Amino acid sequence: MPEMELYILLPMLVGLCLITFFIGWFIQVKINKSKIDGAENVVKRMIKEAEQKSAELVSEAEKRARNFKQDAEKTAQNLKKEKLLEVKDEFYKRKQKFDEECKIRDKEISEIEKKIKNEKEIVEKLRNELQTKESNAQQAYNEYSLKIKEFTEKKQQVDKLESDVNALIEEQRTKLQRISGLSEDEAKKILFESLMNQVKLESAQKLQEVRDLTKLEVNKISKNIVIQAIQRSAVDHSVETTVSVLQIQSDELKGRIIGKEGRNIRAFEAVTGVDIIVDDTPEAIIISGFDPFRREIARIAMERLIADGRIHPARIEEVVQKVEKELNEEIIRVGEQTLIDMGIQGVNRDIITLIGRMKYRSSYGQNVLNHSIEVGHIAGIMAAELGLDAVMAKRAGLFHDIGKTVDRSIEGPHAILGYEISKRCKEHAIVCNAIGSHHDEIPMEHPIAVLVQAADAISGARPGARRESVEAYSKRLEKLEAIATSFEGVSKTFAIQAGREVKVIVEQDKISDMLQDQLAEDIAHKIQEEMEYPGQIKINVIRERRSIAYAK
Repeated sequence: MPEMELYILLPMLVGLCLITFFIGWFIQVKINKSKIDGAENVVKRMIKEAEQKSAELVSEAEKRARNFKQDAEKTAQNLKKEKLLEVKDEFYKRKQKFDEECKIRDKEISEIEKKIKNEKEIVEKLRNELQTKESNAQQAYNEYSLKIKEFTEKKQQVDKLESDVNALIEEQRTKLQRISGLSEDEAKKILFESLMNQVKLESAQKLQEVRDLTKLEVNKISKNIVIQAIQRSAVDHSVETTVSVLQIQSDELKGRIIGKEGRNIRAFEAVTGVDIIVDDTPEAIIISGFDPFRREIARIAMERLIADGRIHPARIEEVVQKVEKELNEEIIRVGEQTLIDMGIQGVNRDIITLIGRMKYRSSYGQNVLNHSIEVGHIAGIMAAELGLDAVMAKRAGLFHDIGKTVDRSIEGPHAILGYEISKRCKEHAIVCNAIGSHHDEIPMEHPIAVLVQAADAISGARPGARRESVEAYSKRLEKLEAIATSFEGVSKTFAIQAGREVKVIVEQDKISDMLQDQLAEDIAHKIQEEMEYPGQIKINVIRERRSIAYAK
């Protein structure tokens, strides 16, 4: 029975559960449908709001896009303008740089053309000199051949004359012994005395003749040691060779030059190596120093400082360094230009510098550079006339005084210093020998050395080439006249031609013709021993006899 109830209740329970499930499901469906309808309404509302917002955003985005496009267009225009300006500026810079490079190249081309022109002129000059040398050599050969022929003929004549004289002497000796009754020894003594007097007269005449023919205008012993010592290292020095006078606008500038407690003048002297003398001389200061180059630096620097108005130690050092640099460049330029003008090539840099420094050296008031150029031209002309190497002679003449420009710390004669420098710079042996021997410091080994010495004497001895103070000039003339008057038989003396000639008038009854030549030699020798002078001095002894009568 219970089992029966169980079979009945179980399906009922199952059916009841199914009914309950379907009822719950239906209710749930209804609830879900209402929720879905509400959700659809919400979604529709949200979609509508979203569409409105999206429309607004699209409108705003379009507006922003239009504004952004306008800004971008403006930015693009501005950027385009900036880039265009940058391109134009870059183009102008490159054009300017190109124009400068073109100018530099044009200048270089012009210089090259100038050098080529100079080289062509030098080549043409060398060609002409070579032709002249060849013609001179041929002429000299012809003259030499002619002289050899003449010498041979004269030698034959002399040999014949010698044999005739020997025979005549023997004949006269026999006749003398027979006529005079003198012994051979006595006759020899008388003849010897007669011959000695004749030889003295002839030797004096011959000596003068040889001197006039072979050594015209030659300076035997040049005594330039004093002036060289002054310029290089002497303590006692003269105004003419050691000072430069600088004119100033007013004496008020002297105080600024001196500075507070002498600060400016001490700084200037320390930098330049010269002495500044500020005394009572109106509107002028004196620059004193041994080295003419340093005096020139000091003079130019002082002029610039005065013109600038800023005078203090720092400015002084700056200006002096700048002037020294400019003058060193000027030295190189002067040396190179001198070599170009002289037609000389292949010169060592050190010698070029020394040639330029010659511009600031002087000897007896004569500029050393101008003197050296003169010597070079004169030596070249004489060498060409003699058929020698004219270019080599010009080179030796130009270089002969380079030893004068050497720093004073190096001791020795300037000829030896120049000789050592030229050897160190690998100059030709002929040039070196001419430099070292132009004052007979070393033996001469080539005719060009003789020409350089003669050209040096000619350049230094010509009237007006060298100068000295009025006082020294007057004393030199007085001493010349006093020396000549000190000899016996001299009545009057006159120093003429600026002291380059002394006319000596002798008493004709005390001085004979034979003694006249000897007197000239004695006066010249005494002048050489007791005096120092540039060039040479001519001694002209005059002996005259006057006969006076009166017509009544």
